Amino acid sequence: MSIHTGLTRTPLRRFLDYAVLSVLAFIFALPVIYLFMGSLKPSDEVLNGLSGFLPTHLSFDNYTAVLDNLNSDSTGYFWRFMGISLLLSFVVVTGGLFVNSMAAYGLSRLKWRGRNAVFTLVLLLMLVPFESVAVPLFYMFNDQRNTLFIQAIPFIANAFSVYQFHTFFRSIPPSIEEAARLDGAGPWRTFFAIIVPMSKPAFASVAILTFLIQWGSFLWPVLMVSDPSVRPLPLEMSVFQAQLPPDWGQILAFGVLLVLPVLIVFAFFQRWFVQGVASSAVKG
Repeated sequence: MSIHTGLTRTPLRRFLDYAVLSVLAFIFALPVIYLFMGSLKPSDEVLNGLSGFLPTHLSFDNYTAVLDNLNSDSTGYFWRFMGISLLLSFVVVTGGLFVNSMAAYGLSRLKWRGRNAVFTLVLLLMLVPFESVAVPLFYMFNDQRNTLFIQAIPFIANAFSVYQFHTFFRSIPPSIEEAARLDGAGPWRTFFAIIVPMSKPAFASVAILTFLIQWGSFLWPVLMVSDPSVRPLPLEMSVFQAQLPPDWGQILAFGVLLVLPVLIVFAFFQRWFVQGVASSAVKG
């Protein structure tokens, strides 16, 4: 009797779980739906409450207007702003994957004096918000303002990324590395030939999170960038939004163009990202 009850309750419980998750997913997706829908509507119909979700008077005029308005030396070029943001994100993501993964490997697998103290310092750095060090960094690198270098270099090393890699590397059985050492592989060869291929979910997770943070970076560019020629896209959007009178259709179209690269990056890494989340849930 108890077995039969358990079997009949399981599908119902699964249905309720999916139903709740679907409702929550729809609620969280509503702002994104409103963003895409509003970007296709005239400005006077964007801020009309719930009617903004209705697919009426749709066109790509807002997108063409944004690209036309940002297509001169006086206003700057949209694709230049986009290229700067892509370049900065590429440098921070690729550099961060290289630096933070090696730091995490040294902290998790190699034995050396002071390792625990250094890892404790990394954990403490995770508790320090960037806003608390932004002003000291501003005065420290004031001579490097309006350069691409200063917009990327301070964010390559990241304590949270080191912690993510460290947690994943600790889950890899040590016997794999011991077998590699018996075959004559050193730490470098073991890391790049064995650990890195096994850690695709960790690399995908760190890449996505790093890209999200860097792509949406705003405070640091506000402090360090005043030259439009090196202005990233989020900072340019704030300048575009401040123009009077505000054209909300074009502003939402700008927002969609800002979001699209994030969706592309997530679509590219999603397979390994989902694997990483699933493996973390199983281990938890």
